[in-house]
Amino acid sequence: MNGSGSHQTLTLLLFAAVVAATLAITRWAASRRQGSSVEFYAGGRLFSPVENGFALAGDYMSAASFLGISGLIALYGYDGMLYSVGFLVAWLVVLLLVAELVRNCGRFTLADVVAARMRERPVRIAAGASSVTVSVLYLVAQMVGAGTLVAMLSVGTGGAARSVAVIVVGVLMVVCVACGGMRATTWIQIVKAALLMCCAVTLTVLVLVRYSGDPGALLTGAAERSGHGRDFLAPGLRYGGDWTARLDFISLGVALVLGTAGLPHILARFYTVPTAPAARRSVVWSIGLIGGFYLMTIVLGFGAAALVGPDAVRGSNSAGNTAVPLLAEELGGGAGSAGGSALLAVVAAVAFATILAVVAGVTLASSAAVSHDLYASLSKRRVRGEVAVGRAAAVGTGAVAIGLALPAQNLNVAFLVGLAFAVAASANLPVLLYSLFWRRFTTRGAVWSVYGGLVPAVLLVVLSPVVSGGGRSLFPGVDFAVFPLENPGLVSIPLGFLAGWLGTVTSREPADPARHAETEVRALTGAGAA
Repeated sequence: MNGSGSHQTLTLLLFAAVVAATLAITRWAASRRQGSSVEFYAGGRLFSPVENGFALAGDYMSAASFLGISGLIALYGYDGMLYSVGFLVAWLVVLLLVAELVRNCGRFTLADVVAARMRERPVRIAAGASSVTVSVLYLVAQMVGAGTLVAMLSVGTGGAARSVAVIVVGVLMVVCVACGGMRATTWIQIVKAALLMCCAVTLTVLVLVRYSGDPGALLTGAAERSGHGRDFLAPGLRYGGDWTARLDFISLGVALVLGTAGLPHILARFYTVPTAPAARRSVVWSIGLIGGFYLMTIVLGFGAAALVGPDAVRGSNSAGNTAVPLLAEELGGGAGSAGGSALLAVVAAVAFATILAVVAGVTLASSAAVSHDLYASLSKRRVRGEVAVGRAAAVGTGAVAIGLALPAQNLNVAFLVGLAFAVAASANLPVLLYSLFWRRFTTRGAVWSVYGGLVPAVLLVVLSPVVSGGGRSLFPGVDFAVFPLENPGLVSIPLGFLAGWLGTVTSREPADPARHAETEVRALTGAGAA
């Protein structure tokens, strides 16, 4: 059997092992009691801080991190590192502002926190719609990564292979969420986090060994092979030049730093531990894991630039999503070698496991928003049918994400996640912070805050070069891009905060001081927390 054939066989065997392990965990979790909402949405709140910290890391270290960030660094050098820095710094916002307070105030979703002191129905409908929108955008990015991997590494190249991969990932995760709930999702994420850290450490060590442990030599080699010389190591290669590019740089940075605290699947993880201090310790554990991982993505990105070359990376995938697999093949001995094929197959399987785990977490968060927030607000049978509706919502969310991912295959996955972060920071973060810290905040302010961030963010993305008007757009053949920035965060995030303030100060319904005091005591002390 030739090298290519053996590599494809090994990759498929490892993919099959990942899928089998995922289904085994799901079956084990399904054998446990899944009838209650606490079990389905929060895994019974039985996870330790260490377990939840690994699960948080597994939820966060997505295809955008492993494939997208390294690819952007390989193509654009210094500018690509913005994603690594932004994703990591964002956890300080989570640790300092929201982790403990969210655990004390809510039960399963973002809307629980806001509705604690507001009229429930309008708040839950708004927050539920926002959470579903963010989740679907995040799912699209992960499925694009899956399509890129499978098309490159297993069943061939072309649109058909990518489409098959997207559908397979969607179906697997619908099964996982519908049958196993949060317990299965958490253990899949824990296993995936351990695998991903081992894989990243191995590749990082191999890159540094090639350069005798000298990071300076690695950077010099990357700059020389990039074709840009020292400019590769300086700001401006992607986000330099005119004012539009510079504003895009600022917009992306703001979205990355603020977006994590508004991601529904990250907020949901705080409900899986028994106490607020456990939630805080979970974040500390996850910061350690995530910090080490993002430092390694910098080495992997520059390693791909130095050893593979930006031209080869771009030739394999124009968005750079295959930089790490190509680097693994080179470190293993090069294309066609047994070592290269083996290491490439291992990296592909780990990346696939990464995508499965993240898609499971996001799908569960989205189904919780549909059933616990939207269904509970619109139906009188909110308790009896909630879990069943959550399972059905997982199917619907997966179908929508699959449909949107199919035309987005040529976009970088880290870039797509940046859009999800922008929407989360625009719609979810303002209402969350106002609810936790502003005594005068009202129901109208909460609803206006969510829609005042959500609608502009989505609309600006639709009217941006991401969707039309450019060679990398979703629809390059048409041009209705009237908003110049690719990331809307710089405009939509302030609009979310402004709308919340404006809705509050114009509201005829005064804030309820007693309910705010009750929420404040519960947030700070945990008294009465579910």
